[in-house]
Amino acid sequence: MKQRKIPLRTCVVTGEQFPKKELLRIVKDKEGNVFVDETGKKNGRGAYIKKDINVLELAIKKKSLEKRLETTIPSEVYDEIRKIIEN
Repeated sequence: MKQRKIPLRTCVVTGEQFPKKELLRIVKDKEGNVFVDETGKKNGRGAYIKKDINVLELAIKKKSLEKRLETTIPSEVYDEIRKIIEN
């Protein structure tokens, strides 16, 4: 049986490539709403971040997600990311 190719995505903070399942997708839709996409299939511009608290803190400090999505990200989204990573 043919082995399936594992999709790789790049973390916007560290620049490392990981399998899609190891990353968390943050999405900005056409209306400008920013939210966490745990399924990885919602419409909109996506940015991936490694599921690590240290990487999240670095993303907040460097504003990596804001630069990639070209919008300001509310603190509630960062709080939601933190909850998902900690679980």
